[in-house]
Amino acid sequence: MPKNHSKSPAGKGPRTPANKPTRVAAKRPTAAVTKAGPDLAQERIVRALETIAAHLSAQGKPAVEAESFKRADAYVWHPDGRLSAVPRVSRVELFLLKGVDRMRDILMENTERFAGGLPANNALLWGARGMGKSSLVKAAHASINAERKPSDKLKLIEIHREDIETLPALMEQLRASSFRFIVFCDDLSFDGNDASYKSLKAVLEGGIEGRPENVILYATSNRRHLLARDMIENERSTAINPGEAVEEKVSLSDRFGLWLGFHRCSQDEYLAMVRGYCSHFGIKIDDEALEREALEWSTTRGSRSGRVAWQFVQELAGRLGVKLTGK
Repeated sequence: MPKNHSKSPAGKGPRTPANKPTRVAAKRPTAAVTKAGPDLAQERIVRALETIAAHLSAQGKPAVEAESFKRADAYVWHPDGRLSAVPRVSRVELFLLKGVDRMRDILMENTERFAGGLPANNALLWGARGMGKSSLVKAAHASINAERKPSDKLKLIEIHREDIETLPALMEQLRASSFRFIVFCDDLSFDGNDASYKSLKAVLEGGIEGRPENVILYATSNRRHLLARDMIENERSTAINPGEAVEEKVSLSDRFGLWLGFHRCSQDEYLAMVRGYCSHFGIKIDDEALEREALEWSTTRGSRSGRVAWQFVQELAGRLGVKLTGK
Protein backbone atom coordinates (compact mmCIF):
# COMPACT_ATOMS: atom_id res chain seq x y z
CA MET A 1 0.00 0.00 0.00
CA PRO A 2 1.18 3.55 -0.67
CA LYS A 3 2.60 5.35 2.31
CA ASN A 4 0.56 8.13 3.82
CA HIS A 5 1.96 11.65 3.51
CA SER A 6 2.86 13.19 6.84
CA LYS A 7 0.54 15.89 7.94
CA SER A 8 1.20 19.17 9.53
CA PRO A 9 -0.18 20.12 12.89
CA ALA A 10 -3.87 20.57 12.99
CA GLY A 11 -5.27 23.48 11.04
CA LYS A 12 -2.07 24.29 9.06
CA GLY A 13 -2.29 21.79 6.21
CA PRO A 14 0.42 19.59 4.82
CA ARG A 15 4.15 20.67 4.63
CA THR A 16 5.11 21.12 1.00
CA PRO A 17 8.24 22.37 -0.75
CA ALA A 18 6.27 25.38 -1.89
CA ASN A 19 6.69 26.89 1.57
CA LYS A 20 10.55 27.10 1.36
CA PRO A 21 10.97 29.77 -1.35
CA THR A 22 8.87 32.05 0.73
CA ARG A 23 11.30 31.80 3.66
CA VAL A 24 14.35 32.39 1.40
CA ALA A 25 12.77 35.40 -0.23
CA ALA A 26 12.10 36.89 3.16
CA LYS A 27 15.83 36.76 4.06
CA ARG A 28 17.14 38.46 0.90
CA PRO A 29 16.64 42.11 2.00
CA THR A 30 18.66 41.43 5.18
CA ALA A 31 21.52 39.93 3.18
CA ALA A 32 21.57 42.99 0.91
CA VAL A 33 21.85 45.36 3.87
CA THR A 34 24.68 43.27 5.36
CA LYS A 35 26.54 43.38 2.07
CA ALA A 36 26.17 47.17 1.76
CA GLY A 37 27.61 47.76 5.25
CA PRO A 38 31.19 46.56 4.55
CA ASP A 39 31.22 48.38 1.20
CA LEU A 40 30.35 51.65 2.87
CA ALA A 41 32.91 51.12 5.63
CA GLN A 42 35.60 50.23 3.09
CA GLU A 43 34.86 53.38 1.09
CA ARG A 44 35.24 55.51 4.23
CA ILE A 45 38.57 53.83 5.04
CA VAL A 46 39.87 54.47 1.52
CA ARG A 47 38.87 58.15 1.73
CA ALA A 48 40.58 58.49 5.13
CA LEU A 49 43.77 56.88 3.85
CA GLU A 50 43.79 59.18 0.81
CA THR A 51 43.46 62.21 3.10
CA ILE A 52 46.33 61.01 5.31
CA ALA A 53 48.52 60.28 2.28
CA ALA A 54 47.91 63.75 0.86
CA HIS A 55 48.76 65.32 4.23
CA LEU A 56 51.98 63.32 4.58
CA SER A 57 52.94 64.16 1.01
CA ALA A 58 52.59 67.86 1.77
CA GLN A 59 54.68 67.48 4.92
CA GLY A 60 57.35 65.56 3.04
CA LYS A 61 58.12 68.49 0.75
CA PRO A 62 61.16 70.60 1.65
CA ALA A 63 60.20 73.33 4.09
CA VAL A 64 62.36 75.85 2.23
CA GLU A 65 62.32 75.93 -1.56
CA ALA A 66 65.27 77.19 -3.53
CA GLU A 67 63.71 80.62 -4.06
CA SER A 68 63.22 81.04 -0.30
CA PHE A 69 66.97 81.16 0.30
CA LYS A 70 66.96 84.60 -1.30
CA ARG A 71 65.05 86.01 1.66
CA ALA A 72 68.00 86.10 4.05
CA ASP A 73 71.67 85.23 4.42
CA ALA A 74 71.24 83.30 7.69
CA TYR A 75 68.82 80.64 8.93
CA VAL A 76 68.22 78.45 11.98
CA TRP A 77 67.48 74.76 11.42
CA HIS A 78 64.63 73.14 13.37
CA PRO A 79 64.40 69.35 13.83
CA ASP A 80 60.91 69.25 12.27
CA GLY A 81 62.44 70.20 8.93
CA ARG A 82 61.96 73.98 9.00
CA LEU A 83 64.55 76.62 8.22
CA SER A 84 63.61 79.94 9.81
CA ALA A 85 65.21 83.07 8.36
CA VAL A 86 67.30 85.35 10.60
CA PRO A 87 66.93 88.93 9.31
CA ARG A 88 69.75 90.27 11.49
CA VAL A 89 72.62 88.15 12.81
CA SER A 90 74.02 88.96 16.26
CA ARG A 91 77.70 89.56 15.49
CA VAL A 92 80.66 91.90 15.78
CA GLU A 93 82.82 93.31 13.00
CA LEU A 94 85.82 91.24 11.99
CA PHE A 95 88.34 93.99 12.78
CA LEU A 96 87.11 94.15 16.40
CA LEU A 97 88.31 90.61 17.12
CA LYS A 98 91.73 90.99 18.73
CA GLY A 99 94.30 88.36 19.69
CA VAL A 100 93.07 85.84 17.08
CA ASP A 101 94.86 87.16 14.00
CA ARG A 102 96.35 83.85 12.87
CA MET A 103 93.09 81.91 13.30
CA ARG A 104 91.19 84.73 11.59
CA ASP A 105 93.45 84.68 8.52
CA ILE A 106 93.30 80.87 8.17
CA LEU A 107 89.52 80.72 8.50
CA MET A 108 89.00 83.62 6.11
CA GLU A 109 91.20 81.97 3.48
CA ASN A 110 89.38 78.65 3.86
CA THR A 111 85.98 80.34 3.61
CA GLU A 112 87.02 82.40 0.59
CA ARG A 113 88.04 79.23 -1.22
CA PHE A 114 84.74 77.58 -0.45
CA ALA A 115 82.75 80.65 -1.55
CA GLY A 116 84.66 80.61 -4.84
CA GLY A 117 83.80 76.97 -5.53
CA LEU A 118 87.26 75.64 -4.67
CA PRO A 119 88.01 72.73 -2.30
CA ALA A 120 87.92 73.68 1.40
CA ASN A 121 87.98 71.90 4.74
CA ASN A 122 85.44 71.55 7.51
CA ALA A 123 86.72 73.57 10.46
CA LEU A 124 86.75 72.93 14.20
CA LEU A 125 87.41 76.01 16.33
CA TRP A 126 88.34 74.80 19.81
CA GLY A 127 89.85 76.22 22.95
CA ALA A 128 89.35 78.73 25.76
CA ARG A 129 85.90 80.09 26.53
CA GLY A 130 84.98 83.57 25.38
CA MET A 131 87.87 83.99 22.94
CA GLY A 132 85.71 84.71 19.91
CA LYS A 133 85.28 81.30 18.26
CA SER A 134 81.63 81.70 17.29
CA SER A 135 82.09 85.45 16.74
CA LEU A 136 84.83 84.71 14.22
CA VAL A 137 82.59 82.34 12.22
CA LYS A 138 79.76 84.90 12.02
CA ALA A 139 82.14 87.78 11.28
CA ALA A 140 83.91 85.83 8.51
CA HIS A 141 80.57 85.00 6.91
CA ALA A 142 79.48 88.65 6.94
CA SER A 143 82.86 89.91 5.71
CA ILE A 144 82.91 87.60 2.69
CA ASN A 145 79.30 88.42 1.78
CA ALA A 146 79.92 92.17 1.97
CA GLU A 147 81.25 92.39 -1.59
CA ARG A 148 79.41 89.51 -3.23
CA LYS A 149 76.36 89.66 -5.48
CA PRO A 150 73.07 88.43 -3.95
CA SER A 151 73.15 85.29 -6.11
CA ASP A 152 76.69 84.44 -4.95
CA LYS A 153 76.31 85.07 -1.22
CA LEU A 154 77.07 82.36 1.30
CA LYS A 155 74.22 81.23 3.51
CA LEU A 156 74.88 80.61 7.19
CA ILE A 157 72.73 77.91 8.80
CA GLU A 158 72.93 77.27 12.54
CA ILE A 159 72.09 73.84 13.87
CA HIS A 160 71.79 73.38 17.61
CA ARG A 161 73.86 70.77 19.40
CA GLU A 162 70.78 68.77 20.47
CA ASP A 163 69.58 68.53 16.85
CA ILE A 164 72.74 66.94 15.42
CA GLU A 165 70.88 63.69 14.74
CA THR A 166 68.78 65.54 12.13
CA LEU A 167 71.87 66.72 10.24
CA PRO A 168 71.37 64.19 7.40
CA ALA A 169 67.88 65.61 6.79
CA LEU A 170 69.32 69.12 6.58
CA MET A 171 71.97 67.94 4.11
CA GLU A 172 69.22 66.49 1.93
CA GLN A 173 67.49 69.88 1.73
CA LEU A 174 70.66 71.78 0.91
CA ARG A 175 72.10 69.35 -1.62
CA ALA A 176 69.87 70.46 -4.52
CA SER A 177 70.26 74.21 -3.95
CA SER A 178 72.38 76.46 -6.16
CA PHE A 179 73.59 78.41 -3.11
CA ARG A 180 76.58 77.51 -0.96
CA PHE A 181 76.13 76.98 2.77
CA ILE A 182 78.11 77.16 5.99
CA VAL A 183 76.43 74.85 8.50
CA PHE A 184 77.45 76.10 11.92
CA CYS A 185 77.15 74.34 15.29
CA ASP A 186 78.18 76.31 18.37
CA ASP A 187 79.52 74.63 21.52
CA LEU A 188 79.60 71.15 20.03
CA SER A 189 80.48 68.36 22.46
CA PHE A 190 79.24 64.93 23.54
CA ASP A 191 78.75 63.45 27.00
CA GLY A 192 77.82 60.15 28.62
CA ASN A 193 76.17 57.61 26.34
CA ASP A 194 75.27 60.16 23.67
CA ALA A 195 75.62 58.38 20.32
CA SER A 196 74.45 61.26 18.10
CA TYR A 197 78.10 61.94 17.21
CA LYS A 198 77.82 59.02 14.76
CA SER A 199 75.41 61.04 12.61
CA LEU A 200 77.98 63.80 12.46
CA LYS A 201 80.78 61.40 11.55
CA ALA A 202 78.75 59.95 8.68
CA VAL A 203 77.91 63.37 7.26
CA LEU A 204 81.48 64.66 7.55
CA GLU A 205 83.20 61.85 5.69
CA GLY A 206 81.91 58.34 6.22
CA GLY A 207 78.44 58.15 4.61
CA ILE A 208 77.66 56.87 1.12
CA GLU A 209 76.52 60.28 -0.08
CA GLY A 210 79.00 62.23 2.04
CA ARG A 211 78.91 65.96 2.51
CA PRO A 212 77.29 67.88 -0.37
CA GLU A 213 79.76 69.90 -2.44
CA ASN A 214 77.86 73.11 -1.66
CA VAL A 215 78.04 72.63 2.13
CA ILE A 216 80.86 73.12 4.62
CA LEU A 217 80.67 72.55 8.38
CA TYR A 218 82.11 74.89 11.02
CA ALA A 219 81.86 73.94 14.69
CA THR A 220 83.11 75.47 17.92
CA SER A 221 83.97 73.56 21.08
CA ASN A 222 85.86 73.97 24.33
CA ARG A 223 87.25 70.46 23.75
CA ARG A 224 89.72 69.50 21.09
CA HIS A 225 88.28 65.99 20.75
CA LEU A 226 84.63 66.99 21.39
CA LEU A 227 84.34 64.37 24.15
CA ALA A 228 84.54 64.72 27.92
CA ARG A 229 87.69 63.29 29.50
CA ASP A 230 85.69 60.96 31.76
CA MET A 231 83.85 59.69 28.68
CA ILE A 232 87.14 58.74 27.02
CA GLU A 233 88.53 57.20 30.23
CA ASN A 234 85.36 55.14 30.66
CA GLU A 235 85.71 53.76 27.14
CA ARG A 236 89.33 52.90 27.82
CA SER A 237 88.62 51.09 31.09
CA THR A 238 85.62 49.01 29.95
CA ALA A 239 86.56 48.04 26.41
CA ILE A 240 88.12 44.71 25.42
CA ASN A 241 90.54 46.64 23.27
CA PRO A 242 90.79 50.08 24.92
CA GLY A 243 92.76 51.63 22.07
CA GLU A 244 90.13 50.81 19.46
CA ALA A 245 87.22 52.00 21.62
CA VAL A 246 88.82 55.37 22.25
CA GLU A 247 89.97 55.68 18.66
CA GLU A 248 86.38 55.45 17.38
CA LYS A 249 85.32 58.51 19.36
CA VAL A 250 88.48 60.57 19.16
CA SER A 251 88.44 60.11 15.37
CA LEU A 252 85.42 62.41 15.21
CA SER A 253 87.72 65.43 15.47
CA ASP A 254 89.86 63.99 12.68
CA ARG A 255 86.93 64.40 10.31
CA PHE A 256 87.49 68.17 10.53
CA GLY A 257 90.36 68.96 8.18
CA LEU A 258 91.03 72.33 9.82
CA TRP A 259 91.73 72.70 13.56
CA LEU A 260 92.02 76.21 14.95
CA GLY A 261 93.11 76.49 18.60
CA PHE A 262 92.09 79.50 20.73
CA HIS A 263 94.05 80.17 23.91
CA ARG A 264 93.64 82.59 26.78
CA CYS A 265 94.67 86.10 25.87
CA SER A 266 97.40 88.14 27.52
CA GLN A 267 96.76 91.32 29.46
CA ASP A 268 97.92 93.44 26.52
CA GLU A 269 95.55 91.62 24.15
CA TYR A 270 92.68 92.04 26.61
CA LEU A 271 93.30 95.79 26.89
CA ALA A 272 93.55 96.03 23.09
CA MET A 273 90.10 94.46 22.84
CA VAL A 274 88.67 96.97 25.31
CA ARG A 275 90.27 99.95 23.55
CA GLY A 276 89.10 98.69 20.18
CA TYR A 277 85.48 98.48 21.35
CA CYS A 278 85.64 101.93 22.98
CA SER A 279 87.07 103.51 19.85
CA HIS A 280 84.50 101.84 17.58
CA PHE A 281 81.51 102.84 19.71
CA GLY A 282 82.76 106.32 20.53
CA ILE A 283 83.15 105.82 24.30
CA LYS A 284 85.19 108.73 25.64
CA ILE A 285 87.24 107.99 28.77
CA ASP A 286 90.76 108.70 29.97
CA ASP A 287 93.07 105.86 28.91
CA GLU A 288 94.58 105.48 32.38
CA ALA A 289 91.14 105.20 33.97
CA LEU A 290 90.01 102.82 31.21
CA GLU A 291 92.96 100.52 31.81
CA ARG A 292 92.50 100.54 35.57
CA GLU A 293 88.77 99.78 35.40
CA ALA A 294 89.18 97.13 32.70
CA LEU A 295 91.82 95.25 34.71
CA GLU A 296 89.72 95.45 37.85
CA TRP A 297 86.75 94.07 35.92
CA SER A 298 88.75 91.11 34.62
CA THR A 299 90.09 90.40 38.12
CA THR A 300 86.58 90.17 39.55
CA ARG A 301 85.64 87.77 36.72
CA GLY A 302 88.70 85.62 37.25
CA SER A 303 89.69 85.61 33.58
CA ARG A 304 90.65 87.67 30.56
CA SER A 305 88.90 87.03 27.25
CA GLY A 306 87.06 88.74 24.45
CA ARG A 307 83.76 88.01 26.18
CA VAL A 308 84.92 89.61 29.44
CA ALA A 309 86.16 92.65 27.47
CA TRP A 310 82.77 93.00 25.75
CA GLN A 311 80.90 92.68 29.04
CA PHE A 312 83.08 95.43 30.53
CA VAL A 313 82.44 97.71 27.54
CA GLN A 314 78.69 97.20 27.91
CA GLU A 315 78.92 98.13 31.59
CA LEU A 316 81.03 101.19 30.80
CA ALA A 317 78.80 102.36 27.97
CA GLY A 318 75.70 102.02 30.09
CA ARG A 319 77.27 103.96 32.92
CA LEU A 320 78.36 106.76 30.57
CA GLY A 321 75.08 106.85 28.67
CA VAL A 322 76.55 105.72 25.32
CA LYS A 323 74.53 103.55 22.95
CA LEU A 324 76.45 100.69 21.32
CA THR A 325 75.43 101.42 17.74
CA GLY A 326 78.86 101.95 16.20
CA LYS A 327 79.95 104.74 13.93
